[in-house]
This record gives sequence, structure tokens and C-alpha cells, in this order.
Amino acid sequence: MAITPSKLNTYLMFKLPAAYLTGVRTTYIDQSKCVVQVKHRWINQNPFKSMFWAVQGMAAELTTGALVMQHIRQSGKNISMLVANNKATFTKKATGRITFTCLEGAKVSEAISKAVETKEGQTVWLTSRGVNEDGIEVSCFDFEWTLKVKP
Repeated sequence: MAITPSKLNTYLMFKLPAAYLTGVRTTYIDQSKCVVQVKHRWINQNPFKSMFWAVQGMAAELTTGALVMQHIRQSGKNISMLVANNKATFTKKATGRITFTCLEGAKVSEAISKAVETKEGQTVWLTSRGVNEDGIEVSCFDFEWTLKVKP
């Protein structure tokens, strides 16, 4: 069964309610790319009237994590996934609708193939960039995912 934006959004409602309640929604996913949007609202703002950094982080992490989940499912293997590290850069106030995109599905596929082939844990750094409605980058998140084939 394929992972779809609708299924991911339902998953958020039940498994990650903080992300769902703050408006994080997947809009697109395929083999190479995942897109998540979140609109600045009262429930997800900071005292400076812009989007709280953690809400941006949830949206950004979902773009990378959804790609990892999709490739794990397609591998047919029992593989664990966990964020080991992350880095973030904020370059502009996040207001309006922010769109986060990860374009690194190929890196995920390669890491999973290597984990399955070598039976050793692998790490992969994935980047998600958040842009506002004018196409201006407001934040950039990097997540280090660890992948390990379970016995």
C-alpha cells in the first residue's frame, strides 16, 4: 500500500496530534520528493507574531521522515529509523503559508539499499527548506536519520 498525503495526514491526527493541531499537512509525496505546508495561525505562533520554530521543525522533519518511511515500506524489510541529529537555520520571519520541501529521496533509497546489503546501520543527512508564499526561504533544516535492519 502506497503512502499518500491523505494517509500521512490521518497518521498525524492519531500519532502526532501536536503537528496536526498546529496545521502541519502533507500536500505531495513521491519517490524523490515530499512537500508539507503549514499556515501561520494563532495556535502556532510565538510572541513575536511569527511561526514558532518547533512547528517549522515538525513540518520539516515530516518531509524527510515521510520519504524514509516510504522507502522502507517499498524495501519490504523491517528497518528502524531514528533522528540522531538536526541543524536549523532561520533567515526570515515565518508568516503566511510556509511550504517545506525535501528533494532527497534518492539519498534515502541508497542508504536503505546499503543497510540491507551490509546488514550494518547507516546514516543519511536530509535537508528540508521552508519557503514563504513569495518563494523566499525562511528556514532550512537538516536531519541525520539512522537506519538499521532489524533481525
